[in-house]
Amino acid sequence: MPTLFDPYTLKSITLRNRIAVGPMCQYQAHDGMPNDWHSVHYASLARGGAGLVTLEATAVSPEGRITPNCLGLWNDEQAQAFAPIVASIRKTGATPGIQIAHAGRKASANVPWEGDDHIPASDPRSWQPIAPSPIAFGPDLSRVPHEMSLADIERVKNDFVEAAKRARDAGFEWLMLHFAHGYLAQSFWSTHSNKRTDRYGGSAENRGRFLLETLAAVRAVWPEDRPLSARFGVIEFDGNDEQTLEESITLVRKMKEHGLDFMDVSIGFSTPDATIPWGAGFMTPIASKVRQEAGLPVTTSWYISEGRQADGFIRNTILDVATLGRPLLANPHWPHEAARILHAKNAQSVLPPSYAWWLSRYQ
Repeated sequence: MPTLFDPYTLKSITLRNRIAVGPMCQYQAHDGMPNDWHSVHYASLARGGAGLVTLEATAVSPEGRITPNCLGLWNDEQAQAFAPIVASIRKTGATPGIQIAHAGRKASANVPWEGDDHIPASDPRSWQPIAPSPIAFGPDLSRVPHEMSLADIERVKNDFVEAAKRARDAGFEWLMLHFAHGYLAQSFWSTHSNKRTDRYGGSAENRGRFLLETLAAVRAVWPEDRPLSARFGVIEFDGNDEQTLEESITLVRKMKEHGLDFMDVSIGFSTPDATIPWGAGFMTPIASKVRQEAGLPVTTSWYISEGRQADGFIRNTILDVATLGRPLLANPHWPHEAARILHAKNAQSVLPPSYAWWLSRYQ
């Protein structure tokens, strides 16, 4: 029976434990470039003892950014700037991962603490969002996106491929495709945002086409021995959950056939009218269902905050890896605290010796 502090091996990569740092946008970049903030932030999270550190949603093109302050991976200069961050994560014993993304109709927004709404089209910082259909998300994100042509679809798929190549060459060992949270890929999948009548709209098969084609194209350039994962919104909590989840699991099976190795099970966030049952570990039963029925290892991240809670999800084979976000911002050394509470044999090994000696000496 595995525990939270047992190693986890997928392809050629072995995580030192089953704690993952989930992608959390920092909104601190300029022109997509990582800087000192990102260097310190990610080195600190890695030093805290997690097994996997996944960098935040990183745009595959300038138009794919959520905000003007999002990270990007659309040119070689950006890729080169990521390399030292990758090295600093690896030096701690953690595995460096990155999430690549396109924000779709939620792009061209203000950072959360400045409104979290669309930047007006008249503002020189703004750009035109794109999406499968010309449907705005809601009151705060009210700009109507440009409906993508077939040429646009091919261009964006290629942008994902080029970003994956740069991630590969920068030394990232774990790649995550952002297919969730109402961003572009999720917008193709969701009936709330996709009203197309061509081969990319209508049936579940057609709505999933962009996701599968993008996945297959990335798999062709991402090293076979490195894990390829996706964060996918399998449910919307919009009153049509049974059908959505059934169709989503069918799509996840197809993703596996196209080379997906691991699934981060999440929420669609495709409509502001969803009624989400927030609560401790509320997504874990859904993640477990995906794991069992699609035959893929899984994680999820929503409201996992306690060491015994996370360990229980691993021991009971509900999750293969436990992903945390805000608890690690509040305490980057959460893995050490969890190991101590759980009496894990390797409680000290999750920290550098300089930290482990002091933190264990006066307990």
